[in-house]
Amino acid sequence: MALRLGAHITTADTEYGTVLLDQRSGEYWELNPTGTLILRTLLDGGDEQDATDALIAEFDIDRSRGSQDVAELLTQLRSCGLVS
Repeated sequence: MALRLGAHITTADTEYGTVLLDQRSGEYWELNPTGTLILRTLLDGGDEQDATDALIAEFDIDRSRGSQDVAELLTQLRSCGLVS
């Protein structure tokens, strides 16, 4: 199943990435371009491997670093209740 934002989460793209707003708590999270690319890839139906591949292509990083970045962001998004 594809990653989904919680029903209470809204997003806004900025010139620096994406801002997520939890409408229940009023808390904001700001994603940099790396985080934005990961989130968009996953929301568009990609898996963690697809997100890693997108990072490698866009930012010229090694696979280990890309995979770590994807895993860390997913852990943070889930622990904050932003995605399911």
